[in-house]
Amino acid sequence: MHKTTPEIVELANLIGRTPSAVAMKLVNFASLDPSITSTGRSGLGNTSKGDREVWQTFSTDLGRLDDDCELILDHLKPGRQHSEPEMRELAEPPASFIGETQQAVVHIRKRQDFFRRSILASYDGKCCMSGVTTPELLIASHIVPWSSDVKNRLNPRNGLCLSAIHDKAFDRGLITVTPDFSIRVSEKIKEEGQRTKLGKMLSGLEGEKIVAPKRFLPAPEFLQWHNDVCFEKKTNEPYDI
Repeated sequence: MHKTTPEIVELANLIGRTPSAVAMKLVNFASLDPSITSTGRSGLGNTSKGDREVWQTFSTDLGRLDDDCELILDHLKPGRQHSEPEMRELAEPPASFIGETQQAVVHIRKRQDFFRRSILASYDGKCCMSGVTTPELLIASHIVPWSSDVKNRLNPRNGLCLSAIHDKAFDRGLITVTPDFSIRVSEKIKEEGQRTKLGKMLSGLEGEKIVAPKRFLPAPEFLQWHNDVCFEKKTNEPYDI
């Protein structure tokens, strides 16, 4: 959040403000962000009533934040290109969206991209289990699946940055992360570890800690859900947290 950060300079130019003013506004918002203040950092102390109202509105509704940002950016930057979200999550769209219009599909894509960007930025573009940094191999993995908890679909605390292999194993309940951020490995993977290099690699994660993100620690209640419902099981039953 500095006046020389390229994204801040770009935003300042778009809205007709100075980079210093934009950086200061971000630091105002930072003073309201529990994921920052919980680390002992405080941000600026001169937040306005308007700052607090904006934070309260959008911090509890990330879907609305994403929608409004996309509309504003489309207005400020006509013809801009949208980045492609990970296709794994779009291959099997939620049942509630089947039969909807193309506009709804595009809406889902944008929200998937919002979630992916939030997770990868939070984990510095690294798999929290293996340290893999190749973007093409990274997945913004939901802890509680997209289809099981509507209100937390875009919640960054409901995500882990995983490689494609680790994501698949996590999604199928072959590995999990406990609320204290320790990795557990299923008996099936441990048996596989006696026969293959991949199984050995995954089984070696037992008891290791994930690399914590710089923001948005995974919520313990989401991790507990995955332990209780997904781990060593073959189904992800809907669950309302």
